[in-house]
Amino acid sequence: MRQQPAPHPARSLRAARMAPADVFRVGVTGLRTRPLRAWLSALGIAIGIAAMIAVVGISSSSRAELDRTLEALGTNLLRVEPGASMLSGEMGVLPYEAVDMIGRIEPVYDVAAVGTVPDLSVYRSDRISQGQSGGMSVAAAELGLLETVGARLSDGVWLNEATARYPAVVLGSSAADQMGITGVGVDVYIGGRWFTVVGILEPVALAPDLELTALVGWEAAATYLEFDGHATTVYTRSEEDYVEDVAAVLAATADPSAPDEVSVSRPSDALEAQQAVDTAFTGMLLGLGAVALLVGGVGVANTMVISVLERRGEIGLRRSLGATRGQVRTQFLAESLLLSALGGLGGVLLGTAVTAVYASSQGWPSTVPYWASVGGVGATLFIGAIAGLYPAIRASRLSPTEALASR
Repeated sequence: MRQQPAPHPARSLRAARMAPADVFRVGVTGLRTRPLRAWLSALGIAIGIAAMIAVVGISSSSRAELDRTLEALGTNLLRVEPGASMLSGEMGVLPYEAVDMIGRIEPVYDVAAVGTVPDLSVYRSDRISQGQSGGMSVAAAELGLLETVGARLSDGVWLNEATARYPAVVLGSSAADQMGITGVGVDVYIGGRWFTVVGILEPVALAPDLELTALVGWEAAATYLEFDGHATTVYTRSEEDYVEDVAAVLAATADPSAPDEVSVSRPSDALEAQQAVDTAFTGMLLGLGAVALLVGGVGVANTMVISVLERRGEIGLRRSLGATRGQVRTQFLAESLLLSALGGLGGVLLGTAVTAVYASSQGWPSTVPYWASVGGVGATLFIGAIAGLYPAIRASRLSPTEALASR
């Protein structure tokens, strides 16, 4: 008896699923058919992401430089100055004993004072009118000032026991630049007498007022410039754990008779405040970068809509060969995501390069937070998905006959 062949199992009419590699390949093929349009659309995304990455990177690099500066100079520097009298409104005067009294505070391990000599400036020549001071001033400085404020010399030497008694001067960096002095050994004119420049300071981050100042020895200022001996600014260094406690008693210690007329400040707070202003400015620039990114997303959406209109014949052919609506939708959505990802990655690289170049030109460490790079790419993918969703849905709704008839 002849055995009947087993019936063949019913073949599934369900369309095969597209593997991720197939989706990627189809998406790339769609972009390669119109490379110029794809590159221009990706460029719009890249510009927005590059702007955001550069803004965040430059801000982070600036912050890293500030942290490095504060780590090197310390945040334990306090500054004491006479304030205005509450009754008369005139500026007060620190007592002669203020510096010694401050030095007796137990956590304070370093103290140095500066005394401004009023109505005097420094001139490159004795032929220059006194009214043309350029904002420069003259001050007496104690020998420990350099170490206390964390200053360094770009040329020459600091005042010592010998030069502090004679007509020798150390110029702040801006004062030297303003007078065109690049090295030591030259003479400058102060109070009707020539002083020899023995040193030039580098910019002082925690004491910027010294940059436009000519510093002479305490004894020399009294001998040659009629300096009255009153300190106008006292700088102190104290142990890190007791900075707040020292700041609380400095005013009463410097002038017990009128502590309300003494101003106490922390120079590092000014740098922190400047950084806060920069952060607010960074937020505004990030908003502009987000607008550029949104414009780039509109460009991607426009490219995908035009692509659907131009490829109706291709869509109809694929549908007639068995492609489902979901596969057509996936194809166009993949093209949009790839286009956005291309712009996002390019923008991250461009923004990182801009940050590196700018930070290098400023002498800062180049820092781009990882979250900015990851977030930038994520934002472009989100924009790409939103921009490509409508064109993808529109393409998937085209019937085979409608699409082929439009060829």
